[in-house]
Amino acid sequence: MESGKRVLLIISGGIAAYKSQELIRDLHRREIAVRCILTDAGSYFVTPFSLAALTGDKVYLDLFSLTDESEMGHIELSRDADLVVVAPATANILAKMRTGIADDLATTTLLATDKQVMIAPAMNVRMWQHAATQENITILQERGMQVIGPEEGEMACGEYGMGRMSEPVLIAEAIENFFRNAGQTSEEPQKSLIGKKAIITSGPTHEAIDPVRYLANHSSGRQGHAIAKALAALGAETVLVSGPTQLADPANVAVKHVQSAEDMLAACEAALPADIMVCAAAVADWRVANPPQEKIKKNGVMPSLELIENPDILANVSQLAKNRPALVIGFAAETKDVVSYAQAKLAKKGCDWIVANDVSPETGTFGGENNTVHVIDAETIEDWPILSKEDIGQKLAARIATYLENIPT
Repeated sequence: MESGKRVLLIISGGIAAYKSQELIRDLHRREIAVRCILTDAGSYFVTPFSLAALTGDKVYLDLFSLTDESEMGHIELSRDADLVVVAPATANILAKMRTGIADDLATTTLLATDKQVMIAPAMNVRMWQHAATQENITILQERGMQVIGPEEGEMACGEYGMGRMSEPVLIAEAIENFFRNAGQTSEEPQKSLIGKKAIITSGPTHEAIDPVRYLANHSSGRQGHAIAKALAALGAETVLVSGPTQLADPANVAVKHVQSAEDMLAACEAALPADIMVCAAAVADWRVANPPQEKIKKNGVMPSLELIENPDILANVSQLAKNRPALVIGFAAETKDVVSYAQAKLAKKGCDWIVANDVSPETGTFGGENNTVHVIDAETIEDWPILSKEDIGQKLAARIATYLENIPT
């Protein structure tokens, strides 16, 4: 491969293993070489022969194979790669990685590697949501492993929810971005936000209709979580106030989990004072005035719901006379006239910047990996290209750091 980059792809046992073949093809199109470790369970879904044909390389299977160990032992397998990718990453292999179990070639190689590890989880929705899996993911992220996905969608088992492995093209893009960024020197000083405090809101809010039903929206929280992660990486003391999401808590971030808009406002106010406030949450505009304490029964009569406006978190923080952050940033999710509506929102709310994005269904922004935003302040409009939400978080964090460095003291 002309790029000279090599990925060690570990394929564990899940139905999503079949997608690994398309991932290999996509990486080859990007001139990235691939060598595979296939677990015993993974071999039930894809064969060593098909993987060898696609990679043009030997497929490694067995920790105790004398031939494998003499040709390319588990230590050399990781040393010879520039990046280790686990796709699909089942709940089982995530648990082994977290606890350091090394009982086959894949897990022994993962324990022995000193290279960056990228994980693409894939499992049933209930397995993904289980507290053990979420704790495992959080700890692996804290150790520096990059997690791609999972996505929301229909499962092979017929259920629907979070747990589908990200599409191969998105994993390939993340791998390509890793290699691209690894060869660059960041223009921003490391830990440039040390001594600063940031509050970020993320996700949707759930507004109770009764004890079992609620009003909500399709926000996944990916963008807000990515911003919190990026600000923390620059050294900011970061508080993430998150509505209900399927996402793991970012590493090195204090997370306050809330349900409603009123809960979110209270948590934000309790976290003040701060230097930076980023309101990325998709807060419900209305709530039910007096939700009943018991489930509304279906009796042939349509219930009448009285809706009242929720508190405006962005406006409340922007217009504070005391403890107002030096930089307050809002988000404007629109389906048409994105920039003009965002400019009006900037003036009305009194914030410093608005990050506007188009959330029309055809854009795939809500719940998706990518976003296209316009960063608007009183004087300028920056039109950013389509980027991953992780990249937008990093780019926005860098812009925030530059802005705060240039504020006159």
